[in-house]
Amino acid sequence: MVIVIGIDPGSRHCGYGVVLSRGSQIAALEGGLLAVPDAAPLERRLAALHTALLDLIDRHRPDAVAVEDLYFGRNARSAMAVGQARGAVLAAAGARGVPCFSYTPQQVKLAVCGSGSAPKQQVQRMVKALLALASEPRPDHAADALAVAICHAQHAPLREALA
Repeated sequence: MVIVIGIDPGSRHCGYGVVLSRGSQIAALEGGLLAVPDAAPLERRLAALHTALLDLIDRHRPDAVAVEDLYFGRNARSAMAVGQARGAVLAAAGARGVPCFSYTPQQVKLAVCGSGSAPKQQVQRMVKALLALASEPRPDHAADALAVAICHAQHAPLREALA
């Protein structure tokens, strides 16, 4: 049995998803957005994100935290803010002694959809199907975070075998 917290990092909208994996079976335990005060200065948003992650880790006692790698788009300011949010995620995992693993968006899409270029809607549909959810997870940040957790849960047995 493995519990994985998946994170889709963002300084304003940080998605999270918690999955339980038993062999080839996988189930969602929780998912959504971490509470980050949208209008607050960046340092307060990052502090709130760190605290929310510590609470999430304390509540679920995961075996791993999986975080999506930074996607470099055209907006450097946005990329910096996401990178700083990723740092808050890594710091929270480190503070609780939970190993952290990173996956590119393409790796996540490949693991969940079978194609590294799958659109967001396909990721949401596949997360719903893989976790046997009644509806597609919303918002898309939560679906992305659940997909990151699924990706790690699928990679963990191979990673352990190689170690």
